[in-house]
Amino acid sequence: MSNPDQAPETRQTDRWLDPGKTNLQVIYVLYLASFVIGITGIAGIVLAHLNRGKSEDWLESHYTWAIRTFWLGLLGAIVSVVLMMVMIGMLLMPLVALWIIVRTIVGLQKLGRNEPIANPQSWLL
Repeated sequence: MSNPDQAPETRQTDRWLDPGKTNLQVIYVLYLASFVIGITGIAGIVLAHLNRGKSEDWLESHYTWAIRTFWLGLLGAIVSVVLMMVMIGMLLMPLVALWIIVRTIVGLQKLGRNEPIANPQSWLL
C-alpha cells in the first residue's frame, strides 16, 4: 500500500530533448550518424529547430551553426547530384561530406569547451 503522506515519485530523465548542451551534442552526433544510418540527420535538424531560441546566447550560436550546416549541406548534396550528369558531382559530393563532417566536429569541440561559434552565419568554418 502507498503512504498518502508521500508524494508520488517523479521520474528523472537525462533531459537530452531539452534545449542545452546535451541536446546540441545529440544533434551533432545525429549529423555524424547520418553518414552511416542516413535518416538521423533529419531527426537532428528537427531537434535543432524545436530548441532554437530557448537557451543562452553562446548555445544559440551552436543551434544556428547546426541548422546552417544541415541546410547548406543538403543544398550542396542536391547541387552535386545535379552536376553528376557532367561528372563534376562525383568530385563535389565527397567535398560536401567532408565539409559537413568538419563543421560538425568543430561544433562538438567548441561545445565541449563551452565556447560559442564565432561566426555561426558563416558558409565555411
